[in-house]
Parts: sequence; structure tokens; C-alpha cells
Amino acid sequence: MPTLFRFLFVVAVLAGLGFAAMIALATLVQPDPREISVPVHTSKTPSSS
Repeated sequence: MPTLFRFLFVVAVLAGLGFAAMIALATLVQPDPREISVPVHTSKTPSSS
């Protein structure tokens, strides 16, 4: 039974580290805003006639 607790403890620590990394990336990294233009092809839109 102690090996099960040790395994669960290791999994919980790894999950906590992953969660902390996600929180750190979400709060500390600021993306650079930039314009994005996407061409829209009108030949693929359905016609209304």
C-alpha cells in the first residue's frame, strides 16, 4: 500500500507543477498585438439566385 501512496503523491506533484506552469505562462507572458487580414473568397459562397 505505501507504493500506491507514493505513486499518487508523485502524480499529484507533477500535476501541481504542470498547473503552476500554466498559471505562470497565462499571467507572465504578454502577446504582441498585431493586425491579421484573411482573404475571403466570394466564389465559394452560395448564391442567392
